[in-house]
Amino acid sequence: MGNTALVTDASSVIGAELARLHAAKGGDLVLVARREKALNDLKSELEKAYGIKATVIAADLAHPDSAEKIFTLTEAAGIQIDVLINNAGFGGHGKFYKRDLAKDQAIMQVNMVSLVNLTHLYLQGMVSRNSGKILHVASTAGFIPGPLQAVYYATKAFVVSFSQAIAQELSGTNVTSTVLCPGAVVTGFVEADDLNNPHSAIEMYYRLYFNEDIRV
Repeated sequence: MGNTALVTDASSVIGAELARLHAAKGGDLVLVARREKALNDLKSELEKAYGIKATVIAADLAHPDSAEKIFTLTEAAGIQIDVLINNAGFGGHGKFYKRDLAKDQAIMQVNMVSLVNLTHLYLQGMVSRNSGKILHVASTAGFIPGPLQAVYYATKAFVVSFSQAIAQELSGTNVTSTVLCPGAVVTGFVEADDLNNPHSAIEMYYRLYFNEDIRV
């Protein structure tokens, strides 16, 4: 199996940490997010620290054709994606009937539709090679309803169900579908103490994932 991972929203806390962990194991990367400067900074950091190759793709997964554009770019560059990490996602707060519907539609586009599109595009190659891994980043929010964050919680429930269903379909192959459901993690808009330290938590998730201990 090759060792190139594509990470969506790689400029975020979880995405960047997963990218660092993959690079530390000698894996090349395709870093995807909206913020090109942040991606280039991460690319420089990882290439210098680990001697790997990182490719930057600036893309907004809220756009309906973004997954296809990302896939086309990697194919044109001759980059085989061996690990797909669907990390991109965001939410909003407020009573559903009072919220701007367009904002909730954007949440659904990023958290569900683009995730499904990327999975479909890259999974076909993985199955044909009989080798590959897909990691979907959902949330503990995927197991309960979420008043005041109704759409966000529902999208994470979708990701959990989707990943588990695909895992069953892939039974008997060397391709895996795994869903990661972290709890609260320190991000750019959440401040907390070391109880929610993302570095130790995300490393634990990553190690479990690549040891196959949380295959579902």
